[in-house]
Amino acid sequence: MRDLRLHPVAEVVLLGAHCDDIAIGVGATLLRLAEANPGVRVHTLVLTGGGTVREQEERRALTLLTPGAELEQQVLDLPDGRTPAHWGAAKEALQDLSRRTSPDLVFAPHRRDAHQDHRLVAELAPTAFRDRLILGYEILKWEGDLGSPALLHGVSEAAAERKVAVLQECFGSQAGHGWFDREAFLGLMRIRGAQSGERYAEAFVAEKLTLALGSPPPEP
Repeated sequence: MRDLRLHPVAEVVLLGAHCDDIAIGVGATLLRLAEANPGVRVHTLVLTGGGTVREQEERRALTLLTPGAELEQQVLDLPDGRTPAHWGAAKEALQDLSRRTSPDLVFAPHRRDAHQDHRLVAELAPTAFRDRLILGYEILKWEGDLGSPALLHGVSEAAAERKVAVLQECFGSQAGHGWFDREAFLGLMRIRGAQSGERYAEAFVAEKLTLALGSPPPEP
């Protein structure tokens, strides 16, 4: 397999429907991204949980997962489980973020996610960030919607363990869910690692990629 290499990365946008979506889907990758790109600008937008304990959990977790980054977080208070009914507010929030950022990379849920809130973010992301590389992340949950993502990012055992530790340490409000545990999170990363020739990995769905063959264009 050949690697798709993105370096350096100066600015990243992270989109989620719920507090914990981003940490679950891309937490270990964020650790590597922050390590490889000191001072990277990271902008996060979450549609639900604003003004609750979940917002506090989210802010702490993302701070721990992006050490050394320039982090800006926004958590809205749209109703959990009903964000499609608030399409206009969600659309405007993403559009506003796109107007004031120039990300090299956007992470969002993917379109085939079975949860309606996640799917809304996935559908809106390419309308707001039309000319950006968007990678759709997996969110482990009760619904059986895990597919076969083709884009795999190998992560170190230390990053995988750190991600799980942050999830368990920061998101106490989610501890009652049967799928929210160490074995489940490490298990999925181990499966994706086996598929990529690594010990652990996180998997993504590419919204759109273009192929350039031959020499790079001359500098203007």
